[in-house]
Amino acid sequence: MQESNLTARIINPIFMATEDKQQQYCLQHSTSPNPLLYELERDTHLQTLQPQMLSGSFQGMFLKMISQMIRPRRILEIGTFTGYSAICLAQGLTTDGQLHTVEANDELAPIINRYIRLAGLEHQIVLHLGDASAVVPALDEVFDLVFLDAGKMDYSAHYHLALPKLRPGGFLLADNVLWDGKVAQNDKDASAQALRDFNAMVQADDRVENVLLPLRDGLMLVRRKEHESDTQNL
Repeated sequence: MQESNLTARIINPIFMATEDKQQQYCLQHSTSPNPLLYELERDTHLQTLQPQMLSGSFQGMFLKMISQMIRPRRILEIGTFTGYSAICLAQGLTTDGQLHTVEANDELAPIINRYIRLAGLEHQIVLHLGDASAVVPALDEVFDLVFLDAGKMDYSAHYHLALPKLRPGGFLLADNVLWDGKVAQNDKDASAQALRDFNAMVQADDRVENVLLPLRDGLMLVRRKEHESDTQNL
């Protein structure tokens, strides 16, 4: 599919200037998001101080396809930012499905709610403003899919909040687990160290099986085992 002019204007400056040729090729041969997501990406760059926190088209399409494969009835997202990933993940919900997304920064609510409404998902995406440590325990839900993308220093705590609410056989995704390569390079950056600790914790958790994907800034894919006798090395 040939890129639209809008695709060229938005994707090229944001991604291609800093990606190598292989990554550019992957972007060029991945389905483009719908125009609404391009507008959300543009508004995020205009209205926020850290637009790089946005999932973006490449990862957004991956999240959408994971959700479409699982067909979850309930999704939990910790870290909404401007709503891009929530909209992508919601594309795979069942017709009676619902996504609960938690955002600590209430100043982002207007742009989140605007784009949820424009996407026609106001009845399927529920925005919770506040600290995940207070919001998540109060949710009386069992989730099929969880996405962690809030403060990296809190990943381990958020994992412990979310995993008990994830159904056996359900999946959890954690973003940015390579932290611009600093995690693997043993960088002393505090966030890199927190993510190293998180990755090690997941690796040692015998309740799950996991794979760390070198997608964008690193994406940890975790499956909660259905039975304690499940093994990783069948």
